[in-house]
Amino acid sequence: MSDARIELAPGYTISRLIHGGWQLSAGHHPETTGGAHLRAGETVDELLRLVDAGITTFDGADIYTGVEALYGRLLDACRRRGTLPPQIHTKVVPDLALLPKLERRHVEALVDRSLRRLGTERIDLAQFHWWDTSVPGWLEAAAWLDDLRRVGKIRHLGVTNFDREQVGAILDAGIALVAQQVQYSVLDRRPEGGLVELARGRDVALLAYGTLAGGFLTRTWSGADEPDAELANRSLTKYRLVIRDGGGWRAYQHLLASLEEVASRHGVSPANVAVRWILDRPGVAAAIVGGRSAAHLASNLETLRLELDDEDRELLSRALEGFPGPTGDVYHLERDRRGAHGSIMRYDLNALADPASRTSKEDAG
Repeated sequence: MSDARIELAPGYTISRLIHGGWQLSAGHHPETTGGAHLRAGETVDELLRLVDAGITTFDGADIYTGVEALYGRLLDACRRRGTLPPQIHTKVVPDLALLPKLERRHVEALVDRSLRRLGTERIDLAQFHWWDTSVPGWLEAAAWLDDLRRVGKIRHLGVTNFDREQVGAILDAGIALVAQQVQYSVLDRRPEGGLVELARGRDVALLAYGTLAGGFLTRTWSGADEPDAELANRSLTKYRLVIRDGGGWRAYQHLLASLEEVASRHGVSPANVAVRWILDRPGVAAAIVGGRSAAHLASNLETLRLELDDEDRELLSRALEGFPGPTGDVYHLERDRRGAHGSIMRYDLNALADPASRTSKEDAG
């Protein structure tokens, strides 16, 4: 599979399918807390199966409870096996309450804590997120992270959920970004409103999350009525809002049927088609696909073997005309904390009460 890897930066390659750690976080499943749902040994074994199959890049965040510590155990398992370590991407997410008083020491403390959890001396890709860009300081914080890159605590720097103008401002400040992680799928094509063009022109790769819309772009929902009860997890809640804002349930079902039609031509699943469509979009380096185990490994690898032809793309283009998706720039809906999208977020998960301390209860995940 020549399409299986891509160079994200000179000398640094990643797998085009990135395993997302959000579903491994306690925050994803309301019935669990503190990472209690993770059986560390079993989960590491599952992640090693992914590494052995060529999915060697893993995405997490400092606010995904337990995930950085889990990735640290994965790195340790690879060291003990004598195999090459996977690439670990994490996020640096200062709490919303901390933003007005954020200082350089807070940012460095967050990075140092991630390093301790991962058991490594350098983060492969640190992706910076700022909850409320109306609060000043995000450009300065990005520069502090770039300083940490220069001294070797961070190998490469990226951002997540910044819009076109903000990414441009960070780049214009001379901050070396190699990637922007952004919500991007057949249901949510907001990056095509200007961010894609900017990123391609400034050599910033796009890492797409939400490519399966929390599971809504799978056969599970084909022909189903719109759910009106509370959904099983926060991802489904989030992407049901995307469907409602993007065209509605009927248009979504028509798009899902079109994905199924293309899938049947190739003997794959509609999920494979949805992710392949994203991987083929200009500027997209990789797609982040979540999962709590390696159960879907074989199916995910089919995505890399799939080649969409002109007839496939034309059929999907017609279906997409009936599902325009949410409007506006990336993450603008989510930044409105009083709106439907923003009100489901959790903003203060880091709780870094003493940034000078070298230990905290979060270190253990």
